[in-house]
Amino acid sequence: MKDILGQAIHDHYHKSANHKLWINNQYGPKEEMPIDVYFRDEDDMPDIEWLAMNECRGSVLDIGAGAGSHALVLQQRGFDCTALDISPLACEVMKLRKVNKVIKGDIFVYNECKYDTLLLLMNGIGLTGTLENLKVFLQHIKLLLNPGGQIVFDSSDITYLYEDGLPEKGYYGELLYQYEYNRQKTDWFRWLYIDEKTLEPIVAEAGFDMEVLLEDEFKQYLVRLTLSR
Repeated sequence: MKDILGQAIHDHYHKSANHKLWINNQYGPKEEMPIDVYFRDEDDMPDIEWLAMNECRGSVLDIGAGAGSHALVLQQRGFDCTALDISPLACEVMKLRKVNKVIKGDIFVYNECKYDTLLLLMNGIGLTGTLENLKVFLQHIKLLLNPGGQIVFDSSDITYLYEDGLPEKGYYGELLYQYEYNRQKTDWFRWLYIDEKTLEPIVAEAGFDMEVLLEDEFKQYLVRLTLSR
C-alpha cells in the first residue's frame, strides 16, 4: 500500500506542501484529517490520551506511533519508550523529531523485544481491522509482554453512525477506509472500532483481564489488559 499517511506527515514536518489529507469511507462524505493532529504537544492532547500516558509503566512500545508525539511526551517523562510504525516516512520524521528509539516494522510480525507497556492510542487497536484479526493480534502481542506487563488502548462505540439501524451482516465496527492525499489514494483497508461489550469476551477468551480506565459521553473509552493469572 502507498505510504500516503507517511507522506502527509513528512510534508507537514518539512513544510514542503500544503495538501489536505482526506479519509474516504463507505458510510458518508469523505472527512478531512488535520495533519497537525499528529504533531500535538501534551497540552493539546485529550484527557483519554493523558490518562493513557499516566498509566504507562516500565519500558513502553508505542505502536502505530505516527509522528511520535506520544513517544516524545513519554521520553520527556523519563520512560524508556520505543516508537514503532510501518511507515518509513513517518519513522524518518520521528528520528528528526529526536525520538530516541524508532523501529520501522509491522506489529503483526514484530517480536524483537519485550515491554512492560504496549500503547495504542488514537484508536490504534483499529489496525487489527476485524474482530477475527483482533483475536490473532491479542495472541501475538503476548510475545511482547514482560511478566506483569499491560496493554493500554482506546476505542469507541460507533452506533451513532447508523441512524437507520445497524447492518444486518457483519460487525458494525468493521469499517472500510481509504487515505487520499495530493491526488493519490491508498487501497481500501479495514479499521476496527469495537464497543466494550463486544471487546470483553474476546479479550477474556484470549487470556486477558480487562479494566476500563475511562469512558466518556461520546462512547469513547480507555482500557488496560493484563494477562489473567
